[in-house]
Amino acid sequence: MRVIVQRAASARVLSDGEETGAIGPGLLLLVGVTHTDTQAEAALLAQKAARLRIFTDEQDKMNLSLLDTGGGVLVVSNFTLYADASHGRR
Repeated sequence: MRVIVQRAASARVLSDGEETGAIGPGLLLLVGVTHTDTQAEAALLAQKAARLRIFTDEQDKMNLSLLDTGGGVLVVSNFTLYADASHGRR
Protein backbone atom coordinates (compact mmCIF):
# COMPACT_ATOMS: atom_id res chain seq x y z
CA MET A 1 0.00 0.00 0.00
CA ARG A 2 1.27 3.43 -0.88
CA VAL A 3 -0.09 6.75 0.29
CA ILE A 4 0.75 10.28 -0.80
CA VAL A 5 -0.25 12.76 1.90
CA GLN A 6 -0.97 16.39 1.06
CA ARG A 7 -2.09 19.13 3.42
CA ALA A 8 -5.00 21.01 1.92
CA ALA A 9 -6.86 24.22 2.67
CA SER A 10 -9.70 22.54 0.77
CA ALA A 11 -10.08 19.69 -1.71
CA ARG A 12 -12.82 18.14 -3.79
CA VAL A 13 -13.37 15.34 -6.27
CA LEU A 14 -15.48 15.73 -9.39
CA SER A 15 -16.82 12.81 -11.41
CA ASP A 16 -18.60 13.62 -14.67
CA GLY A 17 -18.86 17.21 -13.47
CA GLU A 18 -20.57 16.19 -10.22
CA GLU A 19 -18.91 16.68 -6.84
CA THR A 20 -18.50 13.31 -5.13
CA GLY A 21 -16.40 14.39 -2.16
CA ALA A 22 -15.09 17.57 -0.54
CA ILE A 23 -13.30 18.77 2.60
CA GLY A 24 -12.24 22.05 4.13
CA PRO A 25 -8.84 22.21 5.84
CA GLY A 26 -7.28 18.77 6.29
CA LEU A 27 -5.54 16.02 4.36
CA LEU A 28 -5.86 14.76 0.81
CA LEU A 29 -4.68 11.13 0.62
CA LEU A 30 -3.90 9.50 -2.71
CA VAL A 31 -3.98 5.76 -1.95
CA GLY A 32 -2.64 2.93 -4.08
CA VAL A 33 -3.64 -0.60 -3.07
CA THR A 34 -2.36 -3.90 -4.44
CA HIS A 35 -3.56 -7.48 -4.08
CA THR A 36 -1.10 -8.30 -1.27
CA ASP A 37 -2.18 -5.44 1.04
CA THR A 38 -4.10 -6.24 4.22
CA GLN A 39 -6.66 -4.44 6.36
CA ALA A 40 -4.05 -4.24 9.12
CA GLU A 41 -1.71 -2.29 6.80
CA ALA A 42 -4.55 0.05 5.86
CA ALA A 43 -5.37 0.68 9.52
CA LEU A 44 -1.71 1.39 10.34
CA LEU A 45 -1.36 3.88 7.48
CA ALA A 46 -4.60 5.61 8.48
CA GLN A 47 -3.31 6.01 12.03
CA LYS A 48 0.04 7.31 10.80
CA ALA A 49 -1.60 9.86 8.50
CA ALA A 50 -3.90 11.08 11.29
CA ARG A 51 -0.96 11.50 13.67
CA LEU A 52 1.48 13.24 11.30
CA ARG A 53 2.42 16.55 12.92
CA ILE A 54 2.25 18.67 9.77
CA PHE A 55 -0.12 21.46 10.78
CA THR A 56 1.07 24.70 12.34
CA ASP A 57 0.43 25.71 15.94
CA GLU A 58 0.12 29.19 17.50
CA GLN A 59 3.89 29.76 17.17
CA ASP A 60 3.78 28.86 13.45
CA LYS A 61 5.64 25.57 14.11
CA MET A 62 4.56 22.33 12.42
CA ASN A 63 3.50 20.71 15.65
CA LEU A 64 -0.14 19.65 15.29
CA SER A 65 -1.71 16.53 13.82
CA LEU A 66 -5.02 16.09 12.05
CA LEU A 67 -6.40 14.75 15.34
CA ASP A 68 -5.35 18.00 17.05
CA THR A 69 -6.90 20.27 14.41
CA GLY A 70 -10.07 18.29 13.74
CA GLY A 71 -9.58 18.67 9.98
CA GLY A 72 -11.15 16.59 7.25
CA VAL A 73 -9.75 13.73 5.17
CA LEU A 74 -10.42 13.12 1.48
CA VAL A 75 -9.19 9.73 0.27
CA VAL A 76 -8.77 9.23 -3.48
CA SER A 77 -7.96 5.86 -5.04
CA ASN A 78 -4.88 6.13 -7.25
CA PHE A 79 -3.79 2.87 -8.90
CA THR A 80 -0.97 4.62 -10.79
CA LEU A 81 1.08 4.68 -7.54
CA TYR A 82 1.94 1.06 -8.36
CA ALA A 83 2.86 1.68 -11.99
CA ASP A 84 6.03 -0.10 -13.11
CA ALA A 85 7.77 2.01 -15.73
CA SER A 86 11.10 0.19 -15.47
CA HIS A 87 10.57 -1.46 -18.89
CA GLY A 88 9.25 0.43 -21.86
CA ARG A 89 7.03 3.46 -21.81
CA ARG A 90 3.53 2.08 -21.17
